[in-house]
Amino acid sequence: MRIYTRKGDKGQTSLISGKRVPKNDLRVEAYGTCDEANSMIGLALSFLDNEDWVGKDAFLEQMHRAQTILFHVGAELATPTDKEVTWKLKQEHIDELEAQMDEWDKNLEMLRNFILPSGHSASSSLHMARTVARRAERTAIALNEQEEVNPLVISYLNRLSDFLFVGARYVNRAVDGKETPLQADV
Repeated sequence: MRIYTRKGDKGQTSLISGKRVPKNDLRVEAYGTCDEANSMIGLALSFLDNEDWVGKDAFLEQMHRAQTILFHVGAELATPTDKEVTWKLKQEHIDELEAQMDEWDKNLEMLRNFILPSGHSASSSLHMARTVARRAERTAIALNEQEEVNPLVISYLNRLSDFLFVGARYVNRAVDGKETPLQADV
């Protein structure tokens, strides 16, 4: 099977329903930004291949689960409001992120000031994924002003960015990466 179809050469793409829309449509931007965040998470995890710590497998499993759900969130965003989605985001998916953050937080120093994205390459990449997830959230909010978006999608993207922030801190702690505090005097 060829990966290219040439159908998008004139600036149009198909939504899950088959409806053709411009590639700069907010719906395309929203699910495309989810894909970008997902790719950044994958990049971050690739930096952990040669690292080892107690709990690494569980950490990777949680990240892969978040990636899988994020893929489905993108699919939900790629489905027009008048079409039924085959997989629907649930509150329990958001609750899972919160529970995992609470678990990771038990092993982290309390933040007393802002930190700069830094430390291990995986941690810095998770911070990058976090900022992309925030952009996906902003785009989903903008799309919601034009047509209805499942409110859980917006909540999930918001919580995912928090999850990635805590995950970045957790990685730095696990592999002895250094968090860089924001300097007040510059």
